[in-house]
Amino acid sequence: MVDSVGDFEKLLLLAVMRLEDGAYGAAITEELETRTGRSISPGAVYVGLRRLEDKSMLRSTMGEATAERGGRPKRFYNIRRDALTVLRSSQREWDAMTEGLEAMLESDR
Repeated sequence: MVDSVGDFEKLLLLAVMRLEDGAYGAAITEELETRTGRSISPGAVYVGLRRLEDKSMLRSTMGEATAERGGRPKRFYNIRRDALTVLRSSQREWDAMTEGLEAMLESDR
């Protein structure tokens, strides 16, 4: 099992979790942009998704072909158990490091 992933990979995993069965490239990109307020390159999303599949954090399946996509199917992503383990560990680390710093992190100083 891979025991760590980068920050962008964590964001990808969280977006897939939020979107549940509707997690495909364009929806993931939109979710990331909406929640982070940053412009996200679709290419970066697809590279990251492939990397996470290679690390066994995600699995993908092909959906049905749709007319809106010119008869091409969408690739849907689902989170795997190892990803949940990594995200939980990451959350615990973040919580431990920010403990007692909440006021400083929330202030406008």
